[in-house]
Amino acid sequence: MPVSANGANVTTLDPAVFGKLLDSLQVGTTAITGELKCAVTTYKVRYNTVGGANEATDASAAIMVPSGTNPECSGARPVLLYAHGTSAERNYDMSTLANTESRLVAAMFAARGFIVVAPNYAGYADSTLAYHPYLDAAQQSNDMIDGLRAARSVFGALKTADSGKLFLTGYSQGGYVAVATQRAMQGLAGEFKVTAAAGMSGPYALGQFGDEMFNGKPGKGASGFLPALINAGQRAGAGVYAASSELYEAPFAAAVDQFASGAITVEALLKTPGWPDNALFAKDSQPQADGYGDYFGAGNLFKTSYRNAYLADLKAHPCNVSAGAPLACAPEHPLRKLFVKNDLRTFAPGAPLLLCGGHEDRTVAYSNTRAAVDYFRAGSGSALVTEVDLDDTPGSTDPYRSAKANFATAKLAVKLNAIKSGDSGDRAVADTYHAGLVAPFCLSAARGFFNAALAP
Repeated sequence: MPVSANGANVTTLDPAVFGKLLDSLQVGTTAITGELKCAVTTYKVRYNTVGGANEATDASAAIMVPSGTNPECSGARPVLLYAHGTSAERNYDMSTLANTESRLVAAMFAARGFIVVAPNYAGYADSTLAYHPYLDAAQQSNDMIDGLRAARSVFGALKTADSGKLFLTGYSQGGYVAVATQRAMQGLAGEFKVTAAAGMSGPYALGQFGDEMFNGKPGKGASGFLPALINAGQRAGAGVYAASSELYEAPFAAAVDQFASGAITVEALLKTPGWPDNALFAKDSQPQADGYGDYFGAGNLFKTSYRNAYLADLKAHPCNVSAGAPLACAPEHPLRKLFVKNDLRTFAPGAPLLLCGGHEDRTVAYSNTRAAVDYFRAGSGSALVTEVDLDDTPGSTDPYRSAKANFATAKLAVKLNAIKSGDSGDRAVADTYHAGLVAPFCLSAARGFFNAALAP
């Protein structure tokens, strides 16, 4: 795939050109990625997969191939299967390197000798599916597996070779998808052997996350990602509502119906006049956790009656009673059922698993990582799980000391720049925390984790 670099379209980015491109777009990026050792050529492969209702569809995946004279850049190479984060853009495409995420992944991994396979997912890029099966664990893991199968089938034509070492990772939605894919691949042991996996800032404990949001702690951006999740559930037969007016306030129900039919994209849905940036619930809707006032107000998205029914079910059928058996519950509310169905606390990792994030995250609460770690450590895979909280103060022997220290420096820089401009430093950090600040440093931690797994 041609990539735009420094004003020119090129098919292969050599390390020097790629480094200049990264630093021209964001000063200091190569200080985070480290040395770029390999040239990177990006291709795209189309493949067949299924949607949330098991309907036949198609999708595409980026394949980022390293090359060069450095020994790390040629010969049989490890494969990194990467799951991308949430985007409202229907045309989001990891193969163009037009977004920060794809460039970071290419720099962190392909330019360091990994063959990167990054599915765009069904419903994105040039997929013919009219919707995206958002956080549907079964569909999204199948999608990733189908993308990897398609990529493997063309490695020979691309003159690249798979060493047999397979790594899984992804950020935010992609962190969830990576862990779901690890779970799915453990049921396909004859075909896939995962060397190590890393989930980054993902909503793994979806049942708990949903309960926390409806109980007064909504996530930043929930007015966008919850409708996408609910729509995916509806498509898969979850029956979250019989009519959109049961859940959504009148000004928004008609737009939701258009979205549900595939007539408009999630991007268009979020541009509906009056669509709330934050106000998920009515101003007088209770309970409200301290510090979450922005998510309650006029022009709210969800009806109080629907929230009250959810909370009544939460009280009658509590989940997350114990770390080792968090899903030993039987919710009756359809949305709670959907959350529990797609909660990933259902297996014991059979390969090393890193879970990385930051405990100040207001988009995907760090409680997801904490709950997943507690669950996995209560089971037979406990010794395989590593937790990295970037907001922790690192000890002198902490193997992730560098990532944590550099993260702290980056946070301070964002805060100081905001103060210089007369803005709130704390607000600036909160606004960029999940989507901008955490990702590169968790990617750095994941690379270190994977390199340790590759070591003789």
